[in-house]
Amino acid sequence: MRAAVMGSPIGHSLSPYLHRAAYQAMGLGGWSYEAFECDEARLPGLLAELGPVRGQAGAGTDAGTGAWAGLSLTMPLKRAVLPLLDTVSDLAVEVGGANTVVFRDGRRHGDNTDVYGIGQALAEAGVPAPRSATVLGGGATAASALAALRELGLFSVTLLVRDPARAGETVAVAERLGVALAVETFDKLDAFTGVDLVVSTLPGGAADVLAGRLARVPALFDVIYSPWPTEAAAAVTAAGGIVVGGFAMLLHQAVRQVQLMTGETRVPVAAMRAAGEAEILRRAAARTG
Repeated sequence: MRAAVMGSPIGHSLSPYLHRAAYQAMGLGGWSYEAFECDEARLPGLLAELGPVRGQAGAGTDAGTGAWAGLSLTMPLKRAVLPLLDTVSDLAVEVGGANTVVFRDGRRHGDNTDVYGIGQALAEAGVPAPRSATVLGGGATAASALAALRELGLFSVTLLVRDPARAGETVAVAERLGVALAVETFDKLDAFTGVDLVVSTLPGGAADVLAGRLARVPALFDVIYSPWPTEAAAAVTAAGGIVVGGFAMLLHQAVRQVQLMTGETRVPVAAMRAAGEAEILRRAAARTG
């Protein structure tokens, strides 16, 4: 059986290391996991080549032949894939994005495991269910964060973005989730750090200038995993707060993907964690070497 991660750019993805480690530990010798560069324009054609029966090689992807179990999707494909699927989970519909495609019974089923990953990462770090939270950034990961917070019982969240006019999709997600969302700009950050949890979905380096202003929050979930720690994470740790990194989210969303694609409920989390951490360390050494 075959599986793969798709997105653009894709070279940085840790997914192959996590999924391959799971297959090896589970004794799934006939399973493989690849990485394909794919943007929104190429997605319909590439998806048409893959499925639970023999596919056709094409478009330079080396998709090859073989039975396909599923796909992991990263940016910019999570929203673009929705109209190409036969069925979509309620959660993926609410969040407005699927990061997982499972080929089953000749059909394409979309799901969202990012929400599960966020929830598990927070629980693993011992972060209690927040009574208040602020989310930084308004993209697809912010939408998943809103869903995860709702599952923790929080139905009112503040979203901080650069331009509220560009947060329309995330506002729509909040409405579908039944979450009351207040949208503010980053210059008002100081008024919204007196919360139980801050979730930063900002890209690498973007939150560095906010580190000093975030230092006193009791808990920070920063979706970045490399380089780690981020300046914001280091500041919160130094002040005695709880910090959750993006690797924990990536790990646990991959665990759920392996469950969905293989049909197995028991997945070797420790082996996947070790493989991912080893690759992060290898990359860090390569940068500094």
